[in-house]
Amino acid sequence: MPMLDLNKWLGLSLDQWILVQSGKQPYKQAARCHAFEKEWIECGHGIGQVRAKRECQQEYEDFCECLHMKKVNSRLHTIQKQRDKLMKEGKYTPPLHHLGKVEEGP
Repeated sequence: MPMLDLNKWLGLSLDQWILVQSGKQPYKQAARCHAFEKEWIECGHGIGQVRAKRECQQEYEDFCECLHMKKVNSRLHTIQKQRDKLMKEGKYTPPLHHLGKVEEGP
């Protein structure tokens, strides 16, 4: 406990910038990765930085994946490469609406 608690005395939350997803959201809807951030913070709360790095690694990785979507983008890139390869070989023809052409209805 600090000798002088400026946050409480001034009525400010100076450390809220750390918790990006936990801030006030427009229309009072939770941010996209709020649940993952909350799990990570709850896991590491009160156990210290060294233990938290070791014990909360899975929660941190889930939070980072939600923010940056590296695995999703990698998978999407692989699917697009496979589609392009099949199109080049002539084994796949995309639907007309994927090519920007309008399909004629029944």
